[in-house]
Amino acid sequence: MKTPPPMVSHACATFLGATARTAEQLALRSRTAVYRTALHDGRSVIVKLYAPTARRNAVTEATAIRAAAATVPVPEVLGCGTASSEGTTALITSDLGGRTLGSAVHTGSITHGQALRDLGGLLARLHQAPTAHPAPSRPFHDAVSSLARRCPFDLINVIGPTLALIDDAPESTPLVWCHGDVHFDNVVLAGPQDTRHLVDFTDAAPGHRESDVAHALVMANAHAQQDRLALTGAYSLVLDDALLSAWVVFQTVRCWAYAARHEDRVLWSSRLAGLTRQSPHLFRTPRKEGTPR
Repeated sequence: MKTPPPMVSHACATFLGATARTAEQLALRSRTAVYRTALHDGRSVIVKLYAPTARRNAVTEATAIRAAAATVPVPEVLGCGTASSEGTTALITSDLGGRTLGSAVHTGSITHGQALRDLGGLLARLHQAPTAHPAPSRPFHDAVSSLARRCPFDLINVIGPTLALIDDAPESTPLVWCHGDVHFDNVVLAGPQDTRHLVDFTDAAPGHRESDVAHALVMANAHAQQDRLALTGAYSLVLDDALLSAWVVFQTVRCWAYAARHEDRVLWSSRLAGLTRQSPHLFRTPRKEGTPR
């Protein structure tokens, strides 16, 4: 434990009226930082700081958490708002502890199949949360443009059929609250019954349910039919299987594009190659040039 950074102390004083005693950094990304913070009144809270340049911020995350709370266990929002004149925002939530679904799978106390079923059940409940006054959804072409800046043109061209299928999804399809980053370590086990709580709503926004389910499948390495059925079988809402498969391809390419290490790129390349065999119709096969006569 270390002395809290000034911004963490300021956020606790501003939004909780409490003094921070110590802080442990849990995560540090390009636009966010997360701290487990002990207060002088004996409480432990999670403080998340957003840089002024973040596309989403503490207020949009708090909105998503409060909406999700209607249908799924989540941490309690204790305070949020602008924490500096430069535009830094802070979100303070209850501390549920550090035991995650991922750590339980790693130690063998929960099987991989059960964890997949847990994800499916949580997502089905989340996708029934009210969507009144949500944060604006991100147009799909914006996501494609962002991906194209990180991918070779040839790769974007190869997944052309995938992009077309997603883009052609009926506009009448209802949008739901999508978590945007569901994986085993974003599910915290807390309470006497190890209640599954969804955490980290940084990327939460309205979207198609298939995109959220696909992200969970990709992050859990649930490409095998048995694993996919474990998750989708626990998902009680209707899914468009063709659209789900397209989103799995898109999310896998996205993971490849954002992988920072060479070994991660190799891993995602391998998984993408497997998808080309499973769902060849979602990929464009390069044509061989004919020999002129």
